[in-house]
Amino acid sequence: MKLKKLVSAVTALSVVAALCASLSGCGEKKSDKYKVGICQLAQHEALDAATQGFKDALKEKLGDKVTFDEQNAAGEPATCTTIVNQFVSGKVDLIFANATGALQAAVSATDSIPIVGTSVTDYATALEMKDWSGKTGINVTGTSDLAPLDKQAEMFKELLPNAKKVGILYCSGEANSKYQATEVAKYLKKLGIETKEYTSADSNDLAQVVTTACAEVDALYVPTDNTMASNAQIINNIAEPAKIPIIAGEKGICEGCGIATLSIDYYSIGKKAGEMAYEILVNGKDPAEMDIGFAEDLTKQYIESRCQTLGITVPSGYEAIK
Repeated sequence: MKLKKLVSAVTALSVVAALCASLSGCGEKKSDKYKVGICQLAQHEALDAATQGFKDALKEKLGDKVTFDEQNAAGEPATCTTIVNQFVSGKVDLIFANATGALQAAVSATDSIPIVGTSVTDYATALEMKDWSGKTGINVTGTSDLAPLDKQAEMFKELLPNAKKVGILYCSGEANSKYQATEVAKYLKKLGIETKEYTSADSNDLAQVVTTACAEVDALYVPTDNTMASNAQIINNIAEPAKIPIIAGEKGICEGCGIATLSIDYYSIGKKAGEMAYEILVNGKDPAEMDIGFAEDLTKQYIESRCQTLGITVPSGYEAIK
């Protein structure tokens, strides 16, 4: 009897040992391999840079242990929904949501798979959270592309001291753009500058909206907005001949149609998001308890050729965009 019990015990231990070995160590993820789904709302310079930074951060830390299923929604929020639902069905380990539309789709698709966002201006606005503490409290964390809006407003006084009325141009379908428009208007009002909002539903009515705006204002402000970023050339083709200067919310839009911006580095915020994803995947951090990250380096930049064309004197402290 004792021998039988001993054999049984040894057999049980062997099974446990084999099970642990198959899991590459009890408590560790199977094979230590990670699959990350990437949903990027649209293709343009800023979002592309953020995605690259995210991938580089994880590759630096995990090498071949991480693979990416990278999808682009071509500016269509409905396509984001399709993409993230596929990620959920495919049981990815983490979803990287690049831009507000991608983040909102991911949150609607899953409350269990960790989500790391970037290129999202204000998470409280995007996720419709009223009691904001800097953390989401759900399966979401990430990085913001918000540059200080009060500093952006001050650039109108620095570069365009004679501007009395500023038009704020953005896509009506982007909640974070509305947030920026409202906040910038408050700061401009404090500086004695009148504002008016001009919204476009999509690229189809953008030219008409810009034409109307240029006829009514002294200058334009374009916040970080994916629709505007993808159609900056349309804006420039109307605003530049009309001699209406534009201060932009980010570098890519500024290159397309602006005179200046308070720029953040989208690659850097993407890389920071990748580092956060590593902490979640490998070290078990809870995204609900992780603070939203922000850009650390801000640079005042300007487009020399447009400033010269419009006769704008650029003060010291600005860096030319090459």
